[in-house]
Amino acid sequence: MSSADGILTPSQTRALLERLGHRPRRQLGQNFLVEGNIVRKSLELAGIGPGERIVEIGPGLGTLTGALLAAGAKVFAIERDPTLAAHLRESLIPRAEGRLHLIEGDAVKTPLAGLDPAAPFKIVANLPYAISSPWMEAVLAGPLPERMVLMLQIEAAQRYTAVPGTKAFGAISVFLQAAFRTAGSHRVSRHCFHPAPEVDSVLLRLDRLDAPGTFSAEGRDLIRTLFQQRRKQLASSLRRAAPAVAAAWLPRLPALGIRPDARAEDVPVEAWIDLDRTLRSGS
Repeated sequence: MSSADGILTPSQTRALLERLGHRPRRQLGQNFLVEGNIVRKSLELAGIGPGERIVEIGPGLGTLTGALLAAGAKVFAIERDPTLAAHLRESLIPRAEGRLHLIEGDAVKTPLAGLDPAAPFKIVANLPYAISSPWMEAVLAGPLPERMVLMLQIEAAQRYTAVPGTKAFGAISVFLQAAFRTAGSHRVSRHCFHPAPEVDSVLLRLDRLDAPGTFSAEGRDLIRTLFQQRRKQLASSLRRAAPAVAAAWLPRLPALGIRPDARAEDVPVEAWIDLDRTLRSGS
């Protein structure tokens, strides 16, 4: 390990993977962080304090996990890869003083890693690209963390933070921005990982809004359907997908400042919240 913080250098990462007989799996997004300054930046953005409850997704070799524990956090982590989960149980749990709770499984199905969300918590994670949208949707179903600091490939970060009227603006942008605001970001070179991914990443801090908006399951399904038809006018797509909702909601478009010929990507988050409210009320 390099210094007391447990951050692995690139050569140490390669040597450990070789000792474990483990070849990084692209389909699981196994690009291991090997830059100590970025680990420290993650903790700085998250504002980690002793005793805080932190969810970590895909801890891998435990570099970020070790730093969270060193900061005094109580970590709830979920790892899908059995080899890496076994390594974490052997290397970190014995010295974690009961503050590391590790489960093996699918983060989309268990997005909070077994944590009881009755008390405040944060999420700090190097998020695999393949699960960035479905995992986030699972988290946004609530209860919500007070803060998330996520390492994301650039394309995922662009979808999370996109503004209406842009090609990147989609259903996940709506669901996320209804509940969280972007409170900081930091560009991360692909060379900070082993093996290096094909694109750079972004470290993104998301803070929960004072009055976060959430969507019903039916509302999320409808909004996803409308964005799948993003080249068509919203009014015609909504009439086909949900005639009763269209009859109640479309007359409200002028008051919401939305043009009659608007497409899904043109509609602001507040209007989507209003659409879901209309769907819930049945009127």
